[in-house]
Amino acid sequence: MAKLVTIGKASNLTGVSAKMIRYYEEIGVLKKTSRTDAGYRLYNQAHIQQLGFIRRSRNLGFSMIEIQSLLKFWLDTDRESRHVKQLALSHLQEINEKILELEQMRAILQKLADQCDGDDNPDCPILEGLAQLSSE
Repeated sequence: MAKLVTIGKASNLTGVSAKMIRYYEEIGVLKKTSRTDAGYRLYNQAHIQQLGFIRRSRNLGFSMIEIQSLLKFWLDTDRESRHVKQLALSHLQEINEKILELEQMRAILQKLADQCDGDDNPDCPILEGLAQLSSE
């Protein structure tokens, strides 16, 4: 018989907080677990693997909806990998767009910071630049 562990042990094994484990179960990302007579949740090896999968997916920035799809693909041995790749490439495109936005933000902020003497003078090109940017 497979070894069952409590939520605390599952949390330690996977790096997913007990609060998040309960949340994943509540929203249906993780299947409901069995419980002891005292009401403690018990997790098997499949749950532990799924929690690790969820944690790694979250670390890569996948949304919960995307993670649900990825989990379905992972658990479906008849899946077609093209669907998994399509989801991953779509997420990668979102990441690339965010990187571009961040690079633009960095460039603007760097330009404003370079224009500022950072001395006792009250003139501040950073504040003036932000006032201009906000009116655009």
